[in-house]
Amino acid sequence: MSWTPSSWRDFPILQVPEYKDAAQVKNVEEILAKKPPLVFAGEVQNLRSQLGGVANGEGFLLQGGDCAESFAEFSADMIRDSFKVFLQMAVVLTFGASMPVVKIGRVAGQFAKPRSSPLEVLDGVELPSYRGDMINGIGFNPNEREPDPERLLRVYEQSASTLNLLRAFAQGGLADLHAVHDWTTEFVSAGAQRYSELASRIDECLAFMNACGVNPSTSRALAETDFFTSHEALLLNYEEPLTRQDTITDEKGWYATSAHMIWIGDRTRQLEGAHVEYMRGISNPIGLKCGPSLEPNDLLRLIDQLNPENSPGRLTLIARMGANDVRAKLPPLLKAVKAHGASVVWCCDPMHGNTIKASSGYKTRRVEDVFKEVEGFFDAHDSEGTYPGGVHFEMTGQNVTECVGGVVEVTEEGLGDRYHTHCDPRLNAGQSLELAFLLADLMKRRRDASAKLKRAG
Repeated sequence: MSWTPSSWRDFPILQVPEYKDAAQVKNVEEILAKKPPLVFAGEVQNLRSQLGGVANGEGFLLQGGDCAESFAEFSADMIRDSFKVFLQMAVVLTFGASMPVVKIGRVAGQFAKPRSSPLEVLDGVELPSYRGDMINGIGFNPNEREPDPERLLRVYEQSASTLNLLRAFAQGGLADLHAVHDWTTEFVSAGAQRYSELASRIDECLAFMNACGVNPSTSRALAETDFFTSHEALLLNYEEPLTRQDTITDEKGWYATSAHMIWIGDRTRQLEGAHVEYMRGISNPIGLKCGPSLEPNDLLRLIDQLNPENSPGRLTLIARMGANDVRAKLPPLLKAVKAHGASVVWCCDPMHGNTIKASSGYKTRRVEDVFKEVEGFFDAHDSEGTYPGGVHFEMTGQNVTECVGGVVEVTEEGLGDRYHTHCDPRLNAGQSLELAFLLADLMKRRRDASAKLKRAG
């Protein structure tokens, strides 16, 4: 079938709001269609190239950020602190794994969330579920929970502001490797000593390189970094107006200019659904969440639909199995994709399959379960001879108490101290750094094992 940015409208769609005023929705879409793109084709092509390296085992994907951005918790300081933690994690991985790290934030567009139920009941009152600030408000009253299309315009404006700041951070000095000690936020104590030791080793390397004439004035890589954005493309009537045809580069394809990468969620990956239809036609790198209910044959059909040219870097498969199921559920998918000859990036989402309800009533995740799934993800790839290419996680640079555990332990009783999320629980800055060291250790283990095999051969 021929594809257009609007052809998804002819397909069944799930997880979208029902707006009362169709004329208002159309007006908002027309306004968005006149807005400048948030990202550009050249940036997207750069990301696709870098992810192609990951697909070939020559890099690692670090993709993380807020579960759902909000209008209320929006400030330059929050964006800066999360960016600093991202830089810390990336340098730990780069140094530990001895390979490039592709950095993608769940930011500047991650405002909507699928829900398991369209309705929420509190004290006998039934209202529409909160679906993220892109759709409705978190306050439990009829006015707040009514879907409002004008929120799409606010999402665009906040995303533009966020992107502007992130570009300044990435290219304006904050990402300079000589500032590696300055990336530590005041909230990070877990792993701080280990990170400080690593930073000192990096200082020594930089001093040696400077003596050899390699410094920020001669090498952009020391002073700047590439930082890309991503979100789940849940509301296609937001994505469509921002879908533009490239008129500058030689590719001339259609691009979703709302983010460098967008993904399909586990609840909206129907082969004959609207989300798959939209995604198959854009030229961006795209992601596909793969939950425990996904059968190998269905995954192969989705791969053929979404990446028919088998282009490296086009498709990232984000496995979210749960700590107790990853070792059983993931290997059949790995085996099928490998036999199919598909070029994909395999990425681990250790968050969404490990959500529990604490005795205090808070939704939470145990850090030990998050780490257990990451370790199971690596073990599954080891068993199938495939490459564990990345991690996809929910985090914040703030000192929140939303996930239980970690070196500086957050207890179930202490969740209410600083539980700020509008949706799902996030790793705080210290827990995120712990995850980075775990990943670095796992990658180093693989590298050492590979070197040992080569020596033996």
